[in-house]
Formats: sequence, structure tokens, C-alpha cells
Amino acid sequence: MQTNQTPLYDQSENTTGCCPKFNPSGWDSRSLHFENKKFVRAKTLSLMHIPINMGPVFTRTFNAIQDAKANDDAHALVLSRDVSPWSGEHLFAVEADVPGQNMVYLNGDYRTKVFEGPYPDAPKWEDAFEDELEQEGFDVDEIYFFYTTCPKCAKTYGKNYVIAVAKVEPDSND
Repeated sequence: MQTNQTPLYDQSENTTGCCPKFNPSGWDSRSLHFENKKFVRAKTLSLMHIPINMGPVFTRTFNAIQDAKANDDAHALVLSRDVSPWSGEHLFAVEADVPGQNMVYLNGDYRTKVFEGPYPDAPKWEDAFEDELEQEGFDVDEIYFFYTTCPKCAKTYGKNYVIAVAKVEPDSND
């Protein structure tokens, strides 16, 4: 995979008018390499890890990205992680700087893993993925999740695919 590229995000099937039906093909066990990959950072408020203002934050952020013509729908990626029980961080991949937004740039090597199931399983997925990567000889720096569909669309489509994206480095003990 080329630097700063992600697998294709096929948006051709969208019966909900909200989230496209996610096709996980090409997303499992991928290696990604980022060099100053551009992201817009947004934060949400949470109550014991449950986001309480995600809709307005995502809408505002997506609108700013669209207004700046910085989106790449074919390679859509939003990396999310809980920073604490009270807040979440969300990184929206973009093709250009977005005025008025908090820009961050990711560097390094990342690995992906596809999971399917309810959102509350994320802590179990994170532990399992970290164990798998450590067995493969990697130190895991941080793990993000790409929630490919909202809860309403996941229910409509009958599948809830979530992609774990881990920043990795070769195990320093080897």
C-alpha cells in the first residue's frame, strides 16, 4: 500500500441516505504507512465512555471538510478513541488543510483488523488486537477505531463492522 493510502471505502450502496453499506473487503490485516497524513481533530463529550454530542460534532466537522473541498470519499476514514470516560477524540482523514479546524498529522506504521458486532465489544476487540500484534512482534502505541456506520444504519444493514487501527513499532525487546 502506498504511503498515506487507505483501502477503498466503497460508497456505492447506500439505501439509508446516511451511511453507505460497508464492505470490509481489503480492510482486514492491512499495513498502512502514514507520513504527515492530514486529519481534522474533533472532540466529543462522553458520559462514562458513551458519547453525548457526537451528532452535532460530526455534522459540524463534516460540513467544514466539505466546504474546504478536503474530503476523499473513496478513502474515508474517521479514527476514534476514548481519551477518558468523559471525552473522545476523532480524527477525520482529509486531503487538504481545513480552515478553522484543529489539524493533526499522523506518522508511522499502522495495522488494521476488522471486527463485527455491537459497539460495547470495543474494549474486548482492543485487548484481542493488542495481544495479536504483540504475538506478531509489535509494540502497540495506540489503537483507534473506525466505526464504519452509525448505530441506526448498522441495524438496517444487519452488520456492524468496526475497524481497529493500531499504531505499531517493532518490538523493542527483540
